[in-house]
Amino acid sequence: MKEKIFDKVENQKQSLTDMSDSIFDNPELCFNENFSSKLLEDYLEENGFKVQRGLGSLKTAFKATIGEEKENAYNVGLLCEYDALPMGHGCGHQMQGPAIVGAAVALKEEDLPFNLIVYGTPAEEGGGGKIKLLKEGFMKELDIALMMHGGPATQVDVKSMAMSSQKVIFHGKSAHSALKPEAGRSALDALLLAFQGIEFLREHVKEDTKMHYTILETPGPANVVPERAVAEFSLRSYNSKYLDEIVERFKKVVNGAAMMTETTVETEELKRLESKIPAYKLNDLLMENAKLIEAKNIKPAREKTGSSDFGNVTYILPGACIRVHFVPDGTVSHSQTFLDYGKSKEAHECVINAAKILAATVLDLKENDNIAKIKKDFEEYKSEM
Repeated sequence: MKEKIFDKVENQKQSLTDMSDSIFDNPELCFNENFSSKLLEDYLEENGFKVQRGLGSLKTAFKATIGEEKENAYNVGLLCEYDALPMGHGCGHQMQGPAIVGAAVALKEEDLPFNLIVYGTPAEEGGGGKIKLLKEGFMKELDIALMMHGGPATQVDVKSMAMSSQKVIFHGKSAHSALKPEAGRSALDALLLAFQGIEFLREHVKEDTKMHYTILETPGPANVVPERAVAEFSLRSYNSKYLDEIVERFKKVVNGAAMMTETTVETEELKRLESKIPAYKLNDLLMENAKLIEAKNIKPAREKTGSSDFGNVTYILPGACIRVHFVPDGTVSHSQTFLDYGKSKEAHECVINAAKILAATVLDLKENDNIAKIKKDFEEYKSEM
């Protein structure tokens, strides 16, 4: 059965690698992936999928299905990204869409007992496209979500970091620093105290907590007491519930800084990324299929990774991302090396190998009540995070 599926992926090799190269040659930033989304949508339609172009407020998102919807059946989702960085495709997103649609097309004639759904999810790089899609009601019907990503090794992720990005604005009172400083209330002083408060807070949080900050607006000339100071804070933890505690403590720090300086403060959460709930059984299926196709540079799971809007998906339903080798060991994403390998033989192999792994894993979901078992495990782990 799987050999037949692998042949169907191989039969698409030229189309899939051409798509990957075309997306690489036409990099598009978040929410503006018009060329890339159309390329993927057209390919799915040409292969018999019904494609909804544009989802909610996101014109470059899409949803594709094949055949008639099976009522009271599970829904298995294949998710792809296709946005670039300002440097170009330095994160390998040009490979994700082709790998996902290649797997979906290879599976289209299979007698699956569940519904297969392909989601195009724009703006992972800073835009949080999946967050917006979830807020607007999309993807919540899924029971399983699968993705791929290129990387230096073939492996899966276990956890990812939850993150709260907070914008903070202190409002003070302007005055001449030399002639009447006593009339002023410095917003910059408040901000500096908040920074110092975060430094003291570091000693009293769990060791995997990350906190960092930057000034967004310069406060003005030295001879004027600053009446406004603006900063952004990023707060992270591998546990979403614990991150909630950190956010509350953070707010006490900034409110305390305002109290000490007799200024006022307002905070706004710019983005919230959730932690990935482990899906060990799903990870195992992906890795078994990676070994089956003899994928290169297979390594143990990455126990902890950074933050991604895929975390928001995998916080509410079981999901997994297979990372497939295409760059040398030690290469980090958002790097020139990722860019240099974007149209390489290795990148083309990554697309095809990922499509095979994903298609084979979807087939495995048919067997042994795997979906029910994966969902049961997910609920148990979620209670802890």
